[in-house]
Amino acid sequence: LDLLRIPRGFLDEPAGLLPLGLQKKVEVARALAADPKLLLLDEPAGGLNNEETEALADALIDVSSRPGLTVVLIDHDMELVMEICSRICVLNFGRKIAIGTPEEIRGDPAVIESYLGAPDAA
Repeated sequence: LDLLRIPRGFLDEPAGLLPLGLQKKVEVARALAADPKLLLLDEPAGGLNNEETEALADALIDVSSRPGLTVVLIDHDMELVMEICSRICVLNFGRKIAIGTPEEIRGDPAVIESYLGAPDAA
């Protein structure tokens, strides 16, 4: 509960009745209960508003700092990815186009072209 910043006031509530942001944290907590070496998160912020996404990001930063745990995050929310990840692999139609730190990815020409479009030739 503390690691994922789940308020203790929700301890006895059925997970299905919690707000979506807390439900997502409960899902991560349930996965962590098995003490995994690898945690694969597929679109963990899906359906969350900005405030909920930021709260989840803060919790995932804490989770990813656990010794012996590798977190693999798959998400289209680039703000979230840039905030949480220390290394990023960018795919475009299933093909790897870049790998590096958030700073390297942010300035990578292939990433910019794929996600923002090529600059006009005019």
